[in-house]
Amino acid sequence: MKRTDFYFDLPQELIAQYPSAQRGNDRLMVLGRKSGKISHRMIEDLPELVESGTLMVFNNSRVRKARVFGMKESTGREVEFIFLNKVDESSCVWNTLVKNAKKQRPGMRYAFPDSSIGTILENQQNDGTEFRTIKFDFTLTESWFEKNGHIPLPPYIKRADDEADGERYQNVFAKTVGSAACPTAGLHFTNEMLEKLEQKKIDRVFITLHVGLGTFLPVREENIEDHKMHEEIFTVERSAAKKINQAKKEGRPILAVGTTSVRTLESACVADNDDKSWQVREGTFATSIFMYPGYKFKIVDQMFTNFHTPESTLIMLVSAFSSRENILNAYKVAVQEKYRFFSYGDAMLIK
Repeated sequence: MKRTDFYFDLPQELIAQYPSAQRGNDRLMVLGRKSGKISHRMIEDLPELVESGTLMVFNNSRVRKARVFGMKESTGREVEFIFLNKVDESSCVWNTLVKNAKKQRPGMRYAFPDSSIGTILENQQNDGTEFRTIKFDFTLTESWFEKNGHIPLPPYIKRADDEADGERYQNVFAKTVGSAACPTAGLHFTNEMLEKLEQKKIDRVFITLHVGLGTFLPVREENIEDHKMHEEIFTVERSAAKKINQAKKEGRPILAVGTTSVRTLESACVADNDDKSWQVREGTFATSIFMYPGYKFKIVDQMFTNFHTPESTLIMLVSAFSSRENILNAYKVAVQEKYRFFSYGDAMLIK
């Protein structure tokens, strides 16, 4: 399939630059997974749209203040780094995404806001792509990021982060720090909404996938089958795997909240040879799964997600879940109805 098969026209004014005034006060498009039928609702309607007994799966990864600006010693110019993940357990060496990466070469040194110094290393991460590996002479802790970093708002939000983003670009249930971007489908959920879902006997469970920026990098290959995903780390606790597998055994729907939850569930599944079904394994693993039309879903039955960027791996994923035709038509309708797009925008329920 061609990358351009997943293109759609999106007016710039529909890209949400700020969250809604109140968390959860967003629109919700409901899309028939097979039929393509569309209805327009609000997030507050979700409890009546989800069947009792459904198991909802949320990603509880918390966003790190991963956007840090360093001053290049040789020029005095400011350079933006997005810290993705540590390379070694000492946390002295990190993989980063760098602006103007071609000009940031091995051996170059950068002074960060607290005067700490990082040096770009010579290795495979520095291969002409946007990625660079940087080394410090001390361990980077979460307090270092809190002191030096900024909330890593995505590039289509054309403003600097502000104090409100520190709260609104985190899910209310976020727990384990490690993401360089928010699992944004969860941003629509308040504690009150979680209580309402629970009252309707809609169960929930949490998994953890630390979001790297590989998921959001553009697909540059003309043929999407040639695109390579970057690895992300996920964890499924024993209690979570048990609840998911029990729900599958009982035939209850699995509703994944966000594409990161989808990627985790589909990456963690293994065949149960006893009854020829699929189940989820517990543990911590890496995934570079890439889902596009033709992929057969094994665990996920329903999906709650935001609207995604043209030609991205994420619109390819939701197209695999429904169909390319259904998704592109739904996005066309969303544009006509002036839905708000991307991280701080509105949502879609596919069932």
